[in-house]
Amino acid sequence: MPDQIKTDYEVGQDNVKPFGLDIHNPVFLISGLSIMAFVIVTLMFQQDAEEFFKWLRPFLTSTFDWFFLASANIFVIFCFGLMISPLGKIRLGGVDAKPDYGYVGWFAMLFAAGMGIGLMFFGVAEPIAHFNSSLGGTAVEGAARTDWAPLGAAAGDADAARRLGMAATIFHWALHPWAIYAVVALALAFFAYNHNLPLTLRSAFYPLLGDRVWGWWGHIIDTLAVFATLFGLATSLGFGTEQALAGLNFLFDTPTGPVAKVVLIAVITAAALISVVRGLDGGVKRLSEINIALAALLLIFVLFVGPTGAIFETILTGGLAYVQEVIPLSMPFGREDTNFSQGWTSFYWAWWISWSPFVGMFIARVSKGRTVREFVFCVILVPTIVCILWMGVFGGTAIEQVIANPEAPVKGADTALKLFEMLKLLPLASITSFIGIVLVIVFFVTSSDSGSLVIDTITAGGKTDAPVSQRVFWCTFEGLVAAALLLVGGAGALTALQAMAVSTGFPFTIVLLVMCVSLLIGLIRTHKALKAGTAPTA
Repeated sequence: MPDQIKTDYEVGQDNVKPFGLDIHNPVFLISGLSIMAFVIVTLMFQQDAEEFFKWLRPFLTSTFDWFFLASANIFVIFCFGLMISPLGKIRLGGVDAKPDYGYVGWFAMLFAAGMGIGLMFFGVAEPIAHFNSSLGGTAVEGAARTDWAPLGAAAGDADAARRLGMAATIFHWALHPWAIYAVVALALAFFAYNHNLPLTLRSAFYPLLGDRVWGWWGHIIDTLAVFATLFGLATSLGFGTEQALAGLNFLFDTPTGPVAKVVLIAVITAAALISVVRGLDGGVKRLSEINIALAALLLIFVLFVGPTGAIFETILTGGLAYVQEVIPLSMPFGREDTNFSQGWTSFYWAWWISWSPFVGMFIARVSKGRTVREFVFCVILVPTIVCILWMGVFGGTAIEQVIANPEAPVKGADTALKLFEMLKLLPLASITSFIGIVLVIVFFVTSSDSGSLVIDTITAGGKTDAPVSQRVFWCTFEGLVAAALLLVGGAGALTALQAMAVSTGFPFTIVLLVMCVSLLIGLIRTHKALKAGTAPTA
């Protein structure tokens, strides 16, 4: 295809503008009506829906664990292959393109969109969970030894348990999830900025589908992306709501029931709407930078006020153990520790994949001007290092508290409370716990704002300059859907949302595998065209 900007008619004749909006009719209507139908059916048949979704998530993660693990490995290998190949020299936006954002602002938005709430929710909970299980070596007396632990943990060996528990934790937050994000983000950025195609998922398949991407094949891809984005966002919304309310109850004894959840979601949605109106630079970017500064402050405080020596040891030994164990942990076959591969890893991979349209498109929006090599390096390796530091500081502190006192409150606390129970044993606990709540809420706001931006872009046919009122609509719609489900459906609704995130992750895994092939074809063609001095083609 020539390197040209397609007109609205060429991109899709069904872009319509009712009431001053600018929507892509099939995608907007199908996704909007389907999501509304899901909400109505879930609310009408709450008990049946709860039972179904309780069955759906474990069924998918246990039946297709090999598929999720193998696919994630392919994404990592693919990204590293691009980074070391001549294709890494290609610049997103053309040879003369300059980055729109400096490294600080860029990294801040990567983390705010990618894993902000997750790191707050699981930063203490997951290391403690693996440390206290047979997976962490055999720190628990009588626990069965895992089949992938060559470090030689023996019963009661706390040091080995810490190394292996941290390796397992880092595995879920480092190379593999960020490779998933990188594949989607790079494909979107490349075809949008180097070939002037719309910034939407369908464009990434142009080398394989040609002009059919503007028909029903493209409608299906974009509609799946909307489903995945909304339900992936709702899953993080649920985690963020639970942790923020748990923290507020911990500090101020505020209620945590359904009404409190709805009130919190309403406040978050209102803040996100303000951010939406302010735009990308004045909203998401500013909030992301504030949050990264607060997160860095909290991390430094815990590092130097907590058990500093043990934390540094945890970071070093955990990081080295991750490097040693990443291949055994990644193996999709011959595993005996099915709870880890199915209950943890395959769920994580499905969740990250369902989250990838949102994070990928957002990263693509802010990454113009980077080379492919710089992009992959920064999007995969830099976050991996930061995740090792974050898990080492918070998880290492909690593990040390449990080693010093096997009955430490952090060990038996609810997952949403573990962060605050860990901070409780450190100085200035009230202040640091309040900062933790603020971090969760602001990450919540940036996720809601960014998610509405991404869904709006997809449902507007790839336009990045659609009316602000549309983003306001999607932001409000996200809040209303979550509030209605949490108010009426209770815990079953949250289970449904998590199950839907996994169920949308399964078909999207296939989409991402095909996307890798399409992206590789497009990069090779562009590389050959640049070498020949001709116009690059998709």
